[in-house]
Amino acid sequence: MYSSPRRTPSSPRSPRWTFALVSAGGVMMTLDVTVVNIALADIAADLDAGLARMQWTVSAYSLAFGALILTAGALSDRLGRRAVFTAGMVLFTLASAGCGLAPDAATLIAARAAQGLGGAMVFAPTLALIAAAYEGTRRRTAIAAYAVTASAAGAVGPVVGGLLVDGLGWRWIFLVNVPIGVLVVAGALTRMPGSAAPPSSCRLDLTGAALAVATLLTLHYPLVTGPQSGWTAPDVLGSAAACLVCATALVISQRRGDGLIDPRLLRIRAFSGAAVLGFLARMANLGVLAFLTLWLTTAHGYSPSEAGLRLLPLTGSLLVAGLFTARLQRLLSPAALVAGGFAAQGGGLLCLAVAGAGMDTGAGMDTGPGVDAGAGAGQVALVLGLVLLGAGGAVVFPPLMGVAVAAVPTERAGMASGLTNACYPLGTATGVALFGALFSAHLASGLGDTTPAARTAAETGRFDLLDPALRPVAHQTFSDAFTLVCLAAAAVCALGLLTARTLRATPPEPTAGLRQPAPARAS
Repeated sequence: MYSSPRRTPSSPRSPRWTFALVSAGGVMMTLDVTVVNIALADIAADLDAGLARMQWTVSAYSLAFGALILTAGALSDRLGRRAVFTAGMVLFTLASAGCGLAPDAATLIAARAAQGLGGAMVFAPTLALIAAAYEGTRRRTAIAAYAVTASAAGAVGPVVGGLLVDGLGWRWIFLVNVPIGVLVVAGALTRMPGSAAPPSSCRLDLTGAALAVATLLTLHYPLVTGPQSGWTAPDVLGSAAACLVCATALVISQRRGDGLIDPRLLRIRAFSGAAVLGFLARMANLGVLAFLTLWLTTAHGYSPSEAGLRLLPLTGSLLVAGLFTARLQRLLSPAALVAGGFAAQGGGLLCLAVAGAGMDTGAGMDTGPGVDAGAGAGQVALVLGLVLLGAGGAVVFPPLMGVAVAAVPTERAGMASGLTNACYPLGTATGVALFGALFSAHLASGLGDTTPAARTAAETGRFDLLDPALRPVAHQTFSDAFTLVCLAAAAVCALGLLTARTLRATPPEPTAGLRQPAPARAS
């Protein structure tokens, strides 16, 4: 185990200020992953945008975030973690204002991509900043608290989004970030201690950065466009081929170990296992959340705020379980905690599958949003499923973050943080894309020979646009498709349960074979 770098002399409150500022940034970044889903219908109506552009409104943030977080992590190791964190918060705040003031869908999508870039710069150095501010047990407790706070923000996103959309309009889900961002920037400049930066002789790997961005973008493009364009479409196949070429070139360019990615870190079994498990956890958790929100808002006719309130068991269980996570980490190994978290999430998804199959399939079509569609066993299964899903997420992520930081040497903490955090949006985007393809395929099979317009209406839950004779079939097929998505996500959790054993291995000496840092300087 390595010792944390010496902190710049500052106020005794510096660790708490660092934690508060980093947590505020994490809440803002994570909220913007989920908060938009609840507002898509209002955005589409106001900007006169079609379904395709609305999908890019959601994916542009995750694409930019996942593609650039590796570069941001490497830059934080070279330029200073506080500097990169602050610059990212400035960009995110400006981009949020651009989203809230966007006159059309194209501007909104561009501003969302800029938000993703800023979010990557904020998120990449977070674990390293916390690790530098705390030591020993306090470090594990702080990382656990940060993980729970950020995860809770993602879960509460639909609730916050629903209240803002119903009360002030969809633009305020972005504009609310502006005053908070200004306060975080001011706090980072005045209260956060300067973080140690590695020696200036380190090579800035622009080639590796470009190849990493190209690899992740070309990986995401087929996942996002394949379900709409077809998996054999020329642009989808071309992007997949380009991904293989870029990934190969990236691996070759990183063999020296002093560039964007040090491949020797990936040989640390605990670290690589934590990255894969984080990917699977986000795939199963947030990958399903979009379809759960769609199921509540469209199939059952709830308003945005009503649908958000229906998700409170998820948020509440995440927060309650998070209160005990630090204590559990002192009693149980990371492998046991992560396995238990995946088991809980898998059980919750099975309950949601039961809810999708058992709740009244006629709700929300003709009776209006006032009908309690969750009466009976379906409602019990829904609440229990949300509780287990939230509690499992609270248990999974803190030990994964702790392993990722502890398994690498100090001078690679920013790189490790960037690699770990890159897996989270990649997991979310992959889950949405793959589950979306499964969802669409089941709907197409269930509806048979219907018009493309009818299939599009059924996919988005706009059953009032369908022929009255087709509505019962479409509604039943929609619920069955949601059930199938939950079962697929439960299978992902089973894979995570098996993979958790990789955390049982004792990581090798983190400094073995890696270049020692020169004396650090403050940023």
